[in-house]
Amino acid sequence: MADSCFHLFGIRHHGPGCARSLVQALDALQPDCLLVEGPPEGEVMLPFVLDAGLTLPVALLIYNPDDSQQAAFYPFAEFSPEWQALGYALARNTPTRFMDLPMSCQFALDKAHDVERASCPFPNGLEARSTSADANVCTEGADLYADPLHWLGQAAGYDDGESWWNHLVEERNDSLELFAAIAEAMTTVRSEAPARRRSDYEQQREILREAHMRKTMRQAQKDGFERIAVVCGAWHVPALEKLPSAKADNDLLKALPKTKVAATWAPWSYHNLSNASGYGAGIAAPAWYEHLWRSGGTRQRAVGWLARAARLFRAEDLDCSSAHIIEAVRLADALAALRGHHQPGLDELCEALRTVVCMGDDAPMQLIHRQLVVGDRLGGIPEQAPAVPLQRDLEQQQKSLKLKPEATRKALDLDLRQANDLARSHLLHRLSLLDIGWGDLNKTGKSAKGTFHELWTLQWQPELVLAVITASRWGNTVEGAATAKAVDRAQAAQSLPELSELVNQTLLADLQAAIGPVTQALENLAAVASDVAQLLAAIPPLTHIVRYGNVRNTDVAMVNAVLEGLIPRAAIGLSGACSSLDDDAAQAMREHIAATHKAVRLLAHEELSGEWHEALQRVAHLGSSHGLICGLAARLLFDDQVENADQTAIRMSQALSVGNDPGPAAAWLEGFLNRSGMVLLHDDPLWTMVDEWLAGLVEEHFLRVVPLLRRTFATFNAHERRQMGERAQRPMQTVSRQIDADWDAARAEQPIPLLRLLLGLSR
Repeated sequence: MADSCFHLFGIRHHGPGCARSLVQALDALQPDCLLVEGPPEGEVMLPFVLDAGLTLPVALLIYNPDDSQQAAFYPFAEFSPEWQALGYALARNTPTRFMDLPMSCQFALDKAHDVERASCPFPNGLEARSTSADANVCTEGADLYADPLHWLGQAAGYDDGESWWNHLVEERNDSLELFAAIAEAMTTVRSEAPARRRSDYEQQREILREAHMRKTMRQAQKDGFERIAVVCGAWHVPALEKLPSAKADNDLLKALPKTKVAATWAPWSYHNLSNASGYGAGIAAPAWYEHLWRSGGTRQRAVGWLARAARLFRAEDLDCSSAHIIEAVRLADALAALRGHHQPGLDELCEALRTVVCMGDDAPMQLIHRQLVVGDRLGGIPEQAPAVPLQRDLEQQQKSLKLKPEATRKALDLDLRQANDLARSHLLHRLSLLDIGWGDLNKTGKSAKGTFHELWTLQWQPELVLAVITASRWGNTVEGAATAKAVDRAQAAQSLPELSELVNQTLLADLQAAIGPVTQALENLAAVASDVAQLLAAIPPLTHIVRYGNVRNTDVAMVNAVLEGLIPRAAIGLSGACSSLDDDAAQAMREHIAATHKAVRLLAHEELSGEWHEALQRVAHLGSSHGLICGLAARLLFDDQVENADQTAIRMSQALSVGNDPGPAAAWLEGFLNRSGMVLLHDDPLWTMVDEWLAGLVEEHFLRVVPLLRRTFATFNAHERRQMGERAQRPMQTVSRQIDADWDAARAEQPIPLLRLLLGLSR
């Protein structure tokens, strides 16, 4: 080692074994300076390490304020060796520094590298290296050999280096000799194992990082510290043991580009910790590591973990007795002894639990994996920690609305008649508009409890902190930022469907200041739009606003005025837009017409409905449009009783007559049935009409029609086809085509006020 004042502690990733041994080593050393691998920009956040408001796991977030896509997370858990070292030093007022290459330099290098790659099809000579026969580079099984410790694990009889490290380091008891062994192993791996397959840029970046670490070490020595503890990734230990000349490192670090950065703490989760850690190796079992850390490496850790598993099983109404746990402990101990382990590890405990309690069934073990292997813990940050104003406003609203961010997926049923639930809905819609994906809307207007309900699925992901930072450029509050973004999107929108959906989002989010500008942009674009498909696509979301807007107490008069102009224009141009369509275009137009028809029915506007029905009658004329569209139009007119069964039967006979080609005839029948076998079963006039037409076919025409019918009926599910067969076997019953009822309109209107009250339609 370059100087006896440096004491290197190499760690692999977050692990209780490393953390326990590191604390013991620091107690013996009593360092007067601590250097930790991490960005120097993060030192401003060190005072919060001991803050009572900080709840682990958390991540140190370093980001570029001008480009939040450039960001780096440094996650920490309670059992992280670096975290324990930081807490140890700060509690004793020991000077503490981060020593990695500054993120301001790394971000600038990344940006320059991205520009270089965009301009060069084979950057950094990757094509040349792919054909190189260099014996020192491992080219076979690149994914398998990406882990440098794989070679040591293989030599010890393990499948990979991670399993080897977990057994010998993380699940062991305290050991002061641990770090000397790690340094020796890493020296051997770096000198003798095949080199990892990396680009020139990755290799150069590692060289720069290690040079800056050594520079920081020299500076600490220059500042007069005599016992300097250095906590770094185990891979870097050999590069820090022997310090080259300061001039060599300074020349490497001279004139590096820089960019602006900022730092904050971000809540992290065990789920994210299991995906990736700061040293390139994911922690497969964060909850298990937490149990190892808190159990202190005692012999009773297996009993404690199995007892928690039993409690979890019983909470889920799964059978798990004390006898089960006793036998599982015995089996785990026996497995550990057979494998030469001093205590049962996670593999032995899971195998014992699966065998004794689950009787070999893997399904209950998924619950164990989710709760006791990975875990659902989500951290929190203190209120005093620096954060963008938008983040603080969001946190305040989460508290006031009692919407706690959680790492697990949670269903949320909102009753929009309740003030608090309505405010929650507004917040979630505003966040969705800002691309902060905390919640996914599952169902709107289709709940069994009424159209005044919304069903959301909430799950807070730590990466959403970056989304909040990105959205903060629109404003300092959630409402202000969502309003500004909605107006900006309206001004940039080029299509009616996009604008109509934006109007819907704006009203759902209750952005009063944005409703006027967004609606005005919609009116302006609708006035000059000539694409009928766009007009049709814009109608359903606007209709949804008019139909259900009153549940949210929003003024929809402006939207209603826009609809009164859109629907007649779409009706006038419908027949022309439906002519000369190929099969793909007809399918797309079919979806537009079906959705628009449903929307017009929801409006219940007599004049607009009449104009729409006239358009459908023009489209339904055989030969004027694609067969799929003609059949659909005929069906919609029949469903709305605009045309009776006799008129519809004539259309069907003309479309499926022997003189027509099979292709257009099949398309007409497919459009008419409209993918609905259940409607055909439960609509007696429709069933009778199809049955009479089929029974009246001559043999020659019947043989031509059968393949068309098979193609159409194949879209129905097996249950519907079976019911049709059973009904066809029954004797045909005479169905009355028209029933003239003697209605008393005055008496029929009397229960309407009560029905509106029961359905929550106050107006």
